[in-house]
Amino acid sequence: MRLFGHKSGAGTPPPIPQPAPGDRLYVVGDVHGRADLLATMLRRIAADFAFRVGDGRRPKVILLGDIIDRGDNSREVVQALSGLVGTGPIGELTVLMGNHEAALLQFLHAPEDGARWLRYGGVQTLASYGVPVPASTPDAAGYRALAARLRDALGDHLAFLQSLPLSWRSGDVLCVHAGIDPDDPTATDEEVVLWGRADFPRTGPVAGLRVVHGHYDAPEPVVTAGRICVDTGAYYTGRLTAVRLDDDTGLITAER
Repeated sequence: MRLFGHKSGAGTPPPIPQPAPGDRLYVVGDVHGRADLLATMLRRIAADFAFRVGDGRRPKVILLGDIIDRGDNSREVVQALSGLVGTGPIGELTVLMGNHEAALLQFLHAPEDGARWLRYGGVQTLASYGVPVPASTPDAAGYRALAARLRDALGDHLAFLQSLPLSWRSGDVLCVHAGIDPDDPTATDEEVVLWGRADFPRTGPVAGLRVVHGHYDAPEPVVTAGRICVDTGAYYTGRLTAVRLDDDTGLITAER
């Protein structure tokens, strides 16, 4: 699917920011515990790259964070991705930190403040790790007990979640979970990168960058010359979206 191509000449827009020469990026939106859609997406990415392998580009797969919560199979998602990080069968794979991973880690650090995380998808993650979910709202001691059980259940997955980077860049393509500060695009302010800014989806292009992000779910991806959002609400729409970036821009979907 061709969405943008190169143009040149007087009176034409500036060129669209590109990945580093030789890179072919596959950037995947918020998975949110949908292990079924993730498995389908990885197969489709592998097939897409195999179809194009003759041009010598290197495949690089980036997941934009929020791989956990809300959907029913967060543990399965983390297990699959933690085994693929680095150089795997479909090339270099990177998982970014999302606000939901950050919220889980904050719950382990300060369990008494865990009500918000549980309300916004943490309950499903607890269940996927075999941690019994209380029928009523826990008190402070109950939250601490939940956090201790989750920490034990996470095992090696905890170190994986703690290691997730906030951003990833190839050439002039910047991948983050939620957004950047348009006034200081090179900054990695954790609050902005993970939670976004209310005005970011309406902000025009950041000079010299193409920002690819998730977080703001919508039925359809948003693709412009300066910004791409590929969060299509997989956990409730049954549709996971990725964007392929090389010298062109294309979309890949996995649906149930």
